[in-house]
Amino acid sequence: MGPHPTSRMPSLTALADILHHGLVWRVGELARVETPCIPSGFAALDAELPGGGWPAGVLTELLPEHIGIGEVRALGPALARLSGQGQWVAWIAPPYLPYAPALQAAGIDLARVMVVRTKSPQESLWAIEQALQSGACGAVLGWPEKASFTQLRRLQIAAEGSQALAFLFRSPLAAREASPAALRLHLQSMKGELAVRILKRRGGPLARPILLTPAPVIETPPCHASPINHAVDRPLPPAPCARILPARLAHG
Repeated sequence: MGPHPTSRMPSLTALADILHHGLVWRVGELARVETPCIPSGFAALDAELPGGGWPAGVLTELLPEHIGIGEVRALGPALARLSGQGQWVAWIAPPYLPYAPALQAAGIDLARVMVVRTKSPQESLWAIEQALQSGACGAVLGWPEKASFTQLRRLQIAAEGSQALAFLFRSPLAAREASPAALRLHLQSMKGELAVRILKRRGGPLARPILLTPAPVIETPPCHASPINHAVDRPLPPAPCARILPARLAHG
């Protein structure tokens, strides 16, 4: 007579041990993860992110309602921390060149900012992957015009092999598509502040929005006036402290 079917089932003790180490999570419960994290600088957001901050070594997608809503300022405290530690912050194919005074006001060391120009969506994806694989960056910010699931999977694998924060800025329409990203956030304006909705995280989505109070905006002369007021909305004046490289140098 063979063993009783229940003898092949894990014991309650073993199951409790699995749950304790965060290998699985219950529906509706925020997962505990071992992934290294960098505090976002916003307590309300950190409280809802597995690990308590922006996760390193995984892909994070930011889906703003429109360019300039404040999506880059939301990353300001984390980027300031990394650049202050001497780590590179790579900007791959941003829609606008970083505005130096705003970055400085956020505490970001411009000497550790590298902007990579690309000529095509394929080149942008390649540059993001190379920057992640290089191991030289503390954070990689990428603006791919379009990306398939397979291409996103390649970036996720590249992120897993690094300790960098990996952010992709994509259209809000991408929320309808499947993605291998571990974290997906939808960004919109609400009550004059930036509202974050967690569409995907380890532990399930979050129905209610999280309101973030943005960092102060640096005033600019009237000749630079623009309805968009985040860190990448204005042309960057020539400055030796900011490295602007073609995509072929992204891995250097």
